[in-house]
Amino acid sequence: MPGAHNFEHLPLLLRYQGKALLRGVREPSPQTLANKGAQREAHSVTLDTTAQTLTANWQARKAQRQACGQALPDIPAGIPILLQIDTGLDLDALRAKFQFEIVAEQEDGYVIVASEDIQLTAFRNMAQGFAVTVRGSATIAEVHKLFDDPNQSDRLGRILSDHLMASWSTIDEDQLYIVDIGIACAGTQEIPPRPERGKRPTDAQWAAKEYEWSKQRTSAYTEWDEIKIKRETSIQKFTEFYQAEILHMRDSADFDAGVLPDSFTVRLKISGKGLKDFVLNYPYIFEVVEPEDIALPQNEGQQDGHAAYAVAPVAPDADAPAVCIIDSGIQEAHALLQPSIDQTTSHCFLPGQAATAVADEVAPDGHGTRVAGAVLYGEDVPADGAPQLPFWIQNARVLDAQNAMPIELFPPEALRKAVERFNDSPLQTRIFNHSINARSYCRTRYMSSWAAEIDQLSNERDVLIVQSAGNLPLQGTPPFLGIADHLTAGRDYPAYLTENSARIANPGQSLQALTVGSIAYDAAEQGAWRTFATQPAGPSAFSRTGPGIWNVIKPEVVEYGGDAARTNNAPPDIQAGGVIPAACPKLVRSTLHGPGPAADRDTAGTSYATPKVARIAAQVQRVLPTEPALLYRALVVQSAQWPAWAEDLLSRLRNPPPNMTFVEKQALLTSASDAFRCLGFGVPDETRATTNTDHRTTLITSGDTEIHAGGCHVYQVPIPAALRQQADEFDIRIDVTLSYVAQPRRTRRNLRRYLSTWVDWKASKLGEGLHDFRVRAMKDASNGDAPLPGTTLPWVLHDKPQDGLIRDFKRNCGTVQKDWAVVRSNSLPDHFCIAVVGHQGWSHDPDSTARYVLAVTFEILGGEITIYEPLRAAIAELQAQTETEIEGNEVEVEVEATE
Repeated sequence: MPGAHNFEHLPLLLRYQGKALLRGVREPSPQTLANKGAQREAHSVTLDTTAQTLTANWQARKAQRQACGQALPDIPAGIPILLQIDTGLDLDALRAKFQFEIVAEQEDGYVIVASEDIQLTAFRNMAQGFAVTVRGSATIAEVHKLFDDPNQSDRLGRILSDHLMASWSTIDEDQLYIVDIGIACAGTQEIPPRPERGKRPTDAQWAAKEYEWSKQRTSAYTEWDEIKIKRETSIQKFTEFYQAEILHMRDSADFDAGVLPDSFTVRLKISGKGLKDFVLNYPYIFEVVEPEDIALPQNEGQQDGHAAYAVAPVAPDADAPAVCIIDSGIQEAHALLQPSIDQTTSHCFLPGQAATAVADEVAPDGHGTRVAGAVLYGEDVPADGAPQLPFWIQNARVLDAQNAMPIELFPPEALRKAVERFNDSPLQTRIFNHSINARSYCRTRYMSSWAAEIDQLSNERDVLIVQSAGNLPLQGTPPFLGIADHLTAGRDYPAYLTENSARIANPGQSLQALTVGSIAYDAAEQGAWRTFATQPAGPSAFSRTGPGIWNVIKPEVVEYGGDAARTNNAPPDIQAGGVIPAACPKLVRSTLHGPGPAADRDTAGTSYATPKVARIAAQVQRVLPTEPALLYRALVVQSAQWPAWAEDLLSRLRNPPPNMTFVEKQALLTSASDAFRCLGFGVPDETRATTNTDHRTTLITSGDTEIHAGGCHVYQVPIPAALRQQADEFDIRIDVTLSYVAQPRRTRRNLRRYLSTWVDWKASKLGEGLHDFRVRAMKDASNGDAPLPGTTLPWVLHDKPQDGLIRDFKRNCGTVQKDWAVVRSNSLPDHFCIAVVGHQGWSHDPDSTARYVLAVTFEILGGEITIYEPLRAAIAELQAQTETEIEGNEVEVEVEATE
């Protein structure tokens, strides 16, 4: 008899580890081939001449600066250079060959570098040698262009924000400006490849070789630290000369936010004259942007005479998960919240305020208070009774009474201090709700320092930051558009949600954040007002949409955050939602600013959709308290499904009517793609995330697994014979979600170079056996037999867009990668396999890894047969077989860290 169970998640078994079979050889571009051929001599002369002119112009500029009549602050030696290179060239070749420091990678092969040698000696020698085919000079062919850029217009256009670039020529030298400046500090040293031991070296020779390599690696890390300190010091001296302020360095402390291995970010308050001097002459700047305003829901705050609540909540269990609310503070004595508040850890991070000033001072009804209530109660705020609260709530106040973040408080710094404080607290908090966004859509030139801080914290610590997607304002402030602006321009709902101006707001583009958008409950009317949504679970009129940076799917999930309301006037009147209570979520509200109900339906926003997802993540933590936060994110995303109206689009794509025209199909593809922009992977479900049923089974990895670049891990799921009988034709939905984290590098403008190691997955095909899949996924797995080709599952996305139902997105464009397919049960193979593959990112350190978790779900859509118990028994049998194999044949497989 099978053992008892509680429909817990089943183990996903790792069966094979080895080297990944990575296909594809990079072909040089036509320009590179031409440079190596007929244009060789001309290319050599052009680069050498331009380099000579660039050097002369830079020396003249430096001489002019020194001769301006007053002593100006010292600027580090070095010359900034804009290059255009073959997009396939490894940037580290620029270091190795020319001693160029990589300042920033741009799109389409553009790279900003810096050279301490103003004469560009190594570059010019190689350019000259290229014409006569000097050995080792071939890299010159892949440097397509070197820009002289005498007035720096090309460089400025690539480091300044659009607004600063437009106003650069009119900057007032005496006016004070506040800017965030990104400084590169990667240096010119890189970790060399780890040596490989051949057959000849003795043990002593090999030990000496490894020791020398280890010294070089340590030297590289030491140089990065020294460069960072040196550049911080030079910036401090520069700001002292111009009597500027470094706003995010309090009490002259060390830089403690916005710090990544290759860069740091500093917020300066500086005169226009100092700003121009710094930007034009400091060679290691890769970004200059103005701070962004914080945008939160426009609260109507309608107080009515609702009856008092007769609720007496009970405190959570001592070992219940904690959720930290990073927000405007909380009304901690609120009757609906008080028993859950971990008051001993509450902290105010606002400059100039006491650490104990943690109340939610936002009038009239609060913000952080509402968010905390949504974490505790979700959709069901009780009116009576004594419910036991599920979680502890921690209060990190970073917003003031105006629901704003003071300019003196650098957002990455506030976020880091909050996460470190509460993650290190006795409750070791791992789930953080961050319903705070910039007012405008995120920039896509680089990952912002705020978003990169989330990525860095998630890599350093076992934490999950649940982040709001941001709200479109009712009325925009130029150049940023609001809902009314779109309507006036003739872009109606929901079409305007696909405009770039509706893109996810900073820091929602973070790769590690679980970003949450909002959907409406249903169509509703009251008096002259009606919702924008015309169907259940339609996108909220204000919810910002994806994709994020690098075409990453954002938001990953959506929850019910309400909707805005409009009239039929021309132009229509618009309100944030409180005018139709049925269109708003029921939220706990602050009563600090006057009488009113303890909870009400009077506002809407992504701020209030986000804590409902944090609630689901915390429920997953309750069930799996020892598992990593990466798995909490994976299971939330794995549980998400599209609402009925959107799922219908996929059904029509899977089974198009025979008379569907090409135009109709293209319109359907566009509608499905637009749905992805608004919904991500859909609406998560607590039950699906935490438990199983007879007809639905989720398998998970345990702990986070490390994988090197070039590594391949193969997981095997045995499919019981009862599920794949030829006489049966049941629809089975298969969901796969990979969640991983690696070290970010902010100066890279490319998904696969932003992370030290990037990861993706591939699945076995229909009709493809275990051996055939191993041959396709792993090196050295073939026994000489030709593998069967198999048929690709009808994945919604796929890693090759042309193979997916929706072709505007790839599933491997982020750090949470979900895909799903619906197949007939009798087409399943006897084993379903998944290979997780590591790829080299920016790091050449062979010890560099990514950490990942994996989840797979099988569901009988019609509920015709049970699958949980058959799968559980099959997995137990395979697990026993695997353990026997390990005991009988313990072999350690070494994984190469190169591709």
